[in-house]
Amino acid sequence: MQFFTGSPALSRFRLEKRLAEIQQQVPSVGCISSHYVHFADVDGELTKAETDVLHKLLEYGPAISDSSCEGQLFLVTPRTGTISPWSSKSTDIAHNCGLNRILRLERGIAYAVGSNTGHQFSESELDVIKHALHDRMTEMVLTSYQDAAILFSHAEPIPGETVDVINGGKDALVTANRAMGLALSADEIDYLVDYFTSIKRNPVDAELMMFAQANSEHCRHKIFNADWIIDGEKQDTSLFKMIRNTHDRHPENVLSAYSDNSAVINSHHGKRFMTDSDNRYIYNDEHIAMLMKVETHNHPTAISPFPGAATGSGGEIRDEGATGRGSKPKVGLCGFSVSNLNIPGYAQPWETDHGKPERIVSALDIMIEGPIGAAAFNNEFGRPNIAGYFRTFEETVPAADGEEVRGYHKPIMLAGGYGNIREQHVEKLSLPVGTPVIVLGGPVMLIGLGGGAASSMDSGASAEDLDFASVQRGNPEIERRCQEVIDGCWKQGDDNPILSVHDVGAGGLSNALPELVYDGGRGAAFELREVHNDEPGMTPMQIWCNESQERYVIAVDPGKLDNFKALCERERCPYAVLGKTTQELQLTVHDSHFNNKPVDMPLDVLLGKPPKMLRDVQRLPVKQKAFDTSAIDIKQAALDVLRTPSVASKSFLITIGDRSVTGMVVRDQMVGPWQVPVADVAVTTASYQGHCGEAMAVGERTPIALLDAPASGRMAIAEALTNIAAADIENLSDIKLSANWMAPAGHPGEDAKLYDTVKTVGMELCPQLGIAIPVGKDSMSMKTVWEQDGEQRSVTAPLSLIISAFAPVGDVRRTLTPMLRTDKGATELLLIDLGNGRNRLGASALAQTCKQIGAEPPDLDDVEQFKSFFSALQQLNREGLLLAWHDRSDGGLLACLCEMAFAGHCGLEIQLDSLAEDVIAVLFNEELGGVLQVRSADMDRVNAVLSAHNLGACTHAIGSITADSHISMTKGVYTVFAATRNELQQAWSETSYRIQALRDNPGCAQQEFEAITAHDHGINVQLDFDPSDDIAAPYISASNRPRMAILREQGVNGQLEMAAAFDRAGFETIDVHMSDIIEHGMQLDDFKGLVACGGFSYGDVLGAGEGWAKTILFNSRARDTFAAFFSRDDTFSLGVCNGCQMMANLKSLIPGAEHWPHFVRNNSEQFEARFSLVEVMDSPSVLLAGMQGSRIPIAVAHGEGRAEFKHGSQAEGLHTSLRFIDHDGNATETYPLNPNGSPEGITGFTTDDGRATIMMPHPERVFRTVQNSWHPDEWGEDAPWMRLFRNARLWVD
Repeated sequence: MQFFTGSPALSRFRLEKRLAEIQQQVPSVGCISSHYVHFADVDGELTKAETDVLHKLLEYGPAISDSSCEGQLFLVTPRTGTISPWSSKSTDIAHNCGLNRILRLERGIAYAVGSNTGHQFSESELDVIKHALHDRMTEMVLTSYQDAAILFSHAEPIPGETVDVINGGKDALVTANRAMGLALSADEIDYLVDYFTSIKRNPVDAELMMFAQANSEHCRHKIFNADWIIDGEKQDTSLFKMIRNTHDRHPENVLSAYSDNSAVINSHHGKRFMTDSDNRYIYNDEHIAMLMKVETHNHPTAISPFPGAATGSGGEIRDEGATGRGSKPKVGLCGFSVSNLNIPGYAQPWETDHGKPERIVSALDIMIEGPIGAAAFNNEFGRPNIAGYFRTFEETVPAADGEEVRGYHKPIMLAGGYGNIREQHVEKLSLPVGTPVIVLGGPVMLIGLGGGAASSMDSGASAEDLDFASVQRGNPEIERRCQEVIDGCWKQGDDNPILSVHDVGAGGLSNALPELVYDGGRGAAFELREVHNDEPGMTPMQIWCNESQERYVIAVDPGKLDNFKALCERERCPYAVLGKTTQELQLTVHDSHFNNKPVDMPLDVLLGKPPKMLRDVQRLPVKQKAFDTSAIDIKQAALDVLRTPSVASKSFLITIGDRSVTGMVVRDQMVGPWQVPVADVAVTTASYQGHCGEAMAVGERTPIALLDAPASGRMAIAEALTNIAAADIENLSDIKLSANWMAPAGHPGEDAKLYDTVKTVGMELCPQLGIAIPVGKDSMSMKTVWEQDGEQRSVTAPLSLIISAFAPVGDVRRTLTPMLRTDKGATELLLIDLGNGRNRLGASALAQTCKQIGAEPPDLDDVEQFKSFFSALQQLNREGLLLAWHDRSDGGLLACLCEMAFAGHCGLEIQLDSLAEDVIAVLFNEELGGVLQVRSADMDRVNAVLSAHNLGACTHAIGSITADSHISMTKGVYTVFAATRNELQQAWSETSYRIQALRDNPGCAQQEFEAITAHDHGINVQLDFDPSDDIAAPYISASNRPRMAILREQGVNGQLEMAAAFDRAGFETIDVHMSDIIEHGMQLDDFKGLVACGGFSYGDVLGAGEGWAKTILFNSRARDTFAAFFSRDDTFSLGVCNGCQMMANLKSLIPGAEHWPHFVRNNSEQFEARFSLVEVMDSPSVLLAGMQGSRIPIAVAHGEGRAEFKHGSQAEGLHTSLRFIDHDGNATETYPLNPNGSPEGITGFTTDDGRATIMMPHPERVFRTVQNSWHPDEWGEDAPWMRLFRNARLWVD
């Protein structure tokens, strides 16, 4: 092993934060410093030339001055037995640079921690310091560099074990069940003992673990399939049958339900953009069916939030990609429910700390690390996350026998989304005998063992080391490679080589492979040692059952195996042929190392046992206390409610997630010129042509379940529907739902609540609405138990139904937002009160802030009225009569109106005269309904439509907007509430700001928070050209389309939208992978243009874009190819985001680019997804010709976009082509107007002759007007950035 010292690892503010955390427990710590250390496992000796190349590879990152600290070494490295994503990607880069002697690279962080007393730290102090410096789930701490050799050690394979049931009988298996964390039920133990006794052999540990995962509650949903007795009365149907009833009653437009990883529904026909067999981008006219899936990943997120949430999102993405015979994930959603945050220095009056077990992290830590994990996976994979929710709840409430603490110590981590699939690929095919079965993706490692069983237990019910083992680790870049292979298969249409595909999730291969072949009607014979294995010291059980992520198992048409292999090799995606299907329904796994069979079991024994369960439960009435509002001050109540996380700004969750990748997002969370996170619905286009699309929205009202569980189910569905109603949906029945059920099964009274809620949803409400629930998930162990201070403690979640609604959209341009319009003349605000004056306050945000729960919650009382409301809203929208819409939910009418004013940057004059006398109940009830803004001139028509739908009696004119920032509410002659918009918006934003300041650069967080009260015009546009003028039109013809190389490397994810933009401008766009050049010698001679696309090449290891660039600079074939292209004077090139970073590192090959900067970590030290305003500067860029002086909004999505210059300042000859400006048109370094902190706002550059242009923002994601998060009404089909691509076409001719 060799090691190489690298650059400082942490910035000054992160080191100061880490030091302060440690000093709270070890005051004698005086200083801390950190730097990277790189370790190389080398076969033999590197030559001097190879060593020089390696040194250059390992020079990356920003110029940070090292913090001097003399102290004890704490070397933090990945856990032994695992390989970090950094390692696998950096090793790939080294190999592509010709360093084939390097077997593996790995990286650690060396911390020096010094004492201010000069004394050695005690053992207990060392433990505290170690705990603060590493994540015990994925990392370890060493005391010397030499100790890191253990990272590359390879133990000999360890044989499996058997459980002696032949001699020890049932007791032997009971003991193994507990020791291995199998979570087998008593009848399953009896079943296995009987089977193995009958065949006269003992079970192998691999067979037992496999059976446990395949038959866990997580995988088999035993409670949802159970028989039920409630209050002594046998129920006539199961929970699952009641959910299926929704589909049985309304199967229309559902193409697949309950039989696959995702549900599939009909959507629109459109022109789908993809590559053909020659790697040309083309449009294909077809039915673009919609698939949908929502998962949860609760237990791992409680143990280790970043990897838990990351693999939650990654696993759900795989579920989508593995639907049918392969599909395309498109957009995502993410949500969290946690207990009280208890933010240091920002404790809220309603928050009580009830303690927690040591094995789980705090709610605050979950919300600091978990969302980053989910966002990071989505970002790197290339899926925009454009919807979600966030709720905190932890309170002592009445119980049947006194009081109890209810909350989310076991959190909900929701991950979902939708995608598209070809209709001929919806059904998996039966498998012929002899079908090759492949595992696609990364290697196995000893991570994520027994996760299916672990997630089926209450938190605290399993041993801590089993919790530890169940946490996985994500590598989104390799999952992206897998998806590119799957895309390459389904694009072939009827020639798709995939017969069936299954994701590898809970239970690992031991669950995925049996299900794949069993569903295909076959058995299978596999060779265990064909599995890619980076930890050979594992036992066969560990190889077979571990849950290493980013893997799929695929049955491939035998005649098309070479086709499939070629796709894998082009994408550099690992794969292995493990075996073939057999006629006999037997699962055999052979181990060539030990020459035995760790698995040899009939599939009907493994999967054929119907999980039988009887739930004999009782309803337990709870006497509730009425909500006492007598002492409430309205102003203080408003401020408290606006700070409640379920109401407050979710900005800290949103801006870390890319919301523009794919170039198909129409409506993300951020609304209007001030980009306020208040959108009700997420909307995308189906294609880069036309205006049909898809929508999704989330609904949940979980605290209501503590008062009336069925009401909580009805309200969750209704909230999802009032949210998605903002989109243009033809019929209510076009909407399909995913239902995610979380419950503390076995907790007194909760099972009956679950049954009653499923019944009202499945047998009553959804059939009445005409809506099906074709997909869902359940998690039945939502309780945390532990011992603290000598007493047993528990925190139990409420019954929690999270509804996600999905629907095709007729015209994405008709999507409504909450932004109040101040430029439409006289307008009025209308409240549609579907609570019909009941004003129930139970389980409201107001009650939560008062540490109460109340007695009577809101409910969906009149289904026909609700259906009429939906129909009326759609009609009003289609007739163009609505300017804004926002549903009333958490926080009530007051929060609804405030959010609309925040988005519109206006004041309000609200009259409450037509509403009830109790002003507090009027303003803070969370009954169904919402607020419309309509033109005064349209009021007669609006009232006529509402009356025709029998909504007149529940519609109230409540006031109007004002041009100032004052929000007032009156009742008769009395002002009952008054405040400034700035004051209210800062209260609404403060929770987000506080978490952001703890997580990111606090200086940046402070700037964004202070900007709320600054004078701000919002994003404004100034154009010096006409976007609708197609200057390339005279040159576009089918026979004259210059070839354009759409260049990508592994991890790039922005190629599709880039190709679509250049295609629209008249180019023949060709998909060019770096493997085409490096491995196959492809030349660029016949291309006129080249664009390096955005994404995360090699996962941004070795610096953003640097690894990609170095595989060119240090590979002679690639270097010569690119040098030849750049030197031709008839070519142009563009680099965007990751491509910008890459080309900046190729400046030695690009004439006139020698002054370009290097791009490093944003000042915020966070991924920034923003919709920002830039100015096109005067420069030679051929792509920006005629655009100089224009101010145009643009999508931004990067983590390393700050321009850094070698000598600290801009060179004299630098040609800057773009810069971030504030809303007054001035160059800015203020965050987030300048999202990365580049000096003077600079963010785009060109060469002396203008043929090469690079920029960090994304013009290709906003070349259509509908792709812009906000735009002026007068824009037509083409957005201003389309001119860049047309300039390219004009220049070529």
